[in-house]
Amino acid sequence: MTRALHTAVAVSVGVLIGAGLTLMGGVLADRGPVRAPPPAPELRTAADHRLLDEVLERVRGEYVDAVPPASLEQAAVEGVVLSLDPHSAFLTASEFDEMRVNTAGSYSGVGIEVAAQDGRVVVVSPIEGSPAARAGVRAGDTVLAVDEQTVDTGQLDRTIERMRGPAGSHVRLAIGRAGEPGPLQLDLQRSEVHVQTVRAERLPGGFGYVRIAQFSDSTPADLDQALASINGGPGQKSLRGLVLDLRGNPGGVLESAVGVADAFLDSGVIVRAEGRTPDARFEMDATPGDAIAGAPLVVLVDGGSASGSEIVAGALHDHRRATLIGERTFGKGSVQTVIPLRDGQALKLTTSRYFTPSGASIHEKGIEPDIVLADAAMQHGAGQPVPVAKDAAVQAAVQYLRDRSLGTQYAQAARH
Repeated sequence: MTRALHTAVAVSVGVLIGAGLTLMGGVLADRGPVRAPPPAPELRTAADHRLLDEVLERVRGEYVDAVPPASLEQAAVEGVVLSLDPHSAFLTASEFDEMRVNTAGSYSGVGIEVAAQDGRVVVVSPIEGSPAARAGVRAGDTVLAVDEQTVDTGQLDRTIERMRGPAGSHVRLAIGRAGEPGPLQLDLQRSEVHVQTVRAERLPGGFGYVRIAQFSDSTPADLDQALASINGGPGQKSLRGLVLDLRGNPGGVLESAVGVADAFLDSGVIVRAEGRTPDARFEMDATPGDAIAGAPLVVLVDGGSASGSEIVAGALHDHRRATLIGERTFGKGSVQTVIPLRDGQALKLTTSRYFTPSGASIHEKGIEPDIVLADAAMQHGAGQPVPVAKDAAVQAAVQYLRDRSLGTQYAQAARH
């Protein structure tokens, strides 16, 4: 890469990584080391704020209830930022902390992914090797209480926060499970949990499957490890082709998305960005080396593939390294920078728009796949993704790779 920018692409986070990641209605962004913005080019005069001052004065003096000055100030700030675009946001100290946990890919807690479902807090999956997994927590279980406090689906972030804590500390969970006469009482010792954003498996016929759920700081290293496990290991032949599944991946850390694209490219531009400040204008390039030695590559995308996923898909597509199969992507083509403020708060501000290697902006347009599949979106059953062997989109991608192995012309014909 030409620059080591710790910048992230704004995304919406759908599934909560239990006790570790947060539900954020806005976007996820990070830049490190984060620094204060440059001084404004000119000072504003008191006259410039007359309307705002007049409104605040009226509210302070005449609103039916007394409003603390600090609350008015925060509301004014939030209003200013929300008026800019859907991806800029003012972050409270707790939201800033949650965002940093999200991008780091690790946290101290019990290690379960949870989601609100039908008025319950349901376990999507225990994270492998975590305290919850070792205690026997299962997908489909219901979290009823944390430290004897009943959970509230309307305050899911608060439930997650209570499950987190210093490594070595204890937390009690009450778990509901189908077929059990009463709640299961578990005393768990919190530990450091690594959130695996990558999973992989070897498919019949010498093909491979890799799914990336989102892009955290650890994703490129996780991808290297996953590919090593399925590509040419002991007793294995090198992959004949790979399916890279980015369906439903909302994005995340920009550098990590670039690192994933770089894993399959030998050279060339991965992404360009344009903005008003020098730091907001950058280009990131691929470095030599292809993790699967040029084997055919299919990237699965859908309407939930956004931001960082679109950077990966766009780069691999523009360099003719991969065939895109699925549905048009979301169309999120901006970059956010997180700027720390006083009292642990932060400003998440859109600072750049990015472009694929061909110079295309995908913002509010998305990327059209080479092969369109109806209903290509990731399917879920009982809170869990459909197994790879039963996933129609994966089967279609593998069939395309098989056809391609018979010759490029045959594969082209098979598209129609």
